[in-house]
Amino acid sequence: MTGANRGIGFEVARQLGRLGYVPIVASRDRGLGMAAVERLAGVGVAAEYVGLDVTDEATVRAAAEWVDRRYGRLDALINNAAIAVDDAPPSQLPIDSFRRTFETNVIGVFTVTTVMLPLLRAAGDGRIVNLSSGSASLSLTSSDWPEEWNAAAYPSSKSAVNALTVQFATELRATAIKINAVDPGYTLTEMSPGATRTTAEAAAVVVRFATLDADGPTGGFFNAEGPIPW
Repeated sequence: MTGANRGIGFEVARQLGRLGYVPIVASRDRGLGMAAVERLAGVGVAAEYVGLDVTDEATVRAAAEWVDRRYGRLDALINNAAIAVDDAPPSQLPIDSFRRTFETNVIGVFTVTTVMLPLLRAAGDGRIVNLSSGSASLSLTSSDWPEEWNAAAYPSSKSAVNALTVQFATELRATAIKINAVDPGYTLTEMSPGATRTTAEAAAVVVRFATLDADGPTGGFFNAEGPIPW
């Protein structure tokens, strides 16, 4: 799982560990990653750390090789790592901020998914969860989405993640692998300090889609209540 050293990602790792999975904390910062593994151990979850920077393909491939040597498969991939740097209206956002957002939030998801896919195929019925956002919904943002957050980079990057989800689901339709985009909700994290939703509540919906039964959906966009309009 990318971005698992804090916030929603950490709580997803904790909940999956309680279900019997071995969470792999993928983090570009070894110190933060190992600290997360130690915190998980403190609550009875045996997790492992692997170095991975979603914007650095070499580290992604090295992480995949480590997982292959260690386990030979990957039961679930959770693309959680993301940045939100929108601090100005769309026309005033620095172009570099837009580019950096897509490098992490979109190209990072594409890189990790394509590199890890052989390991998910080895599991037979692997699950992929791409963390999205209600702000990715063009239906919502073009109608009743709050105007106070009119942003260019983060919402459009998550719309692109939704598009990737659909395309991968189409390619994988003949397999037992399932991939979905999930909005965990506006959650109290370092990225959104004004929220009230807990990380435990947010993680629960992610875990639900990471552990789908064989008859579960694929290629969809969901939150805790159900499908979200594209």
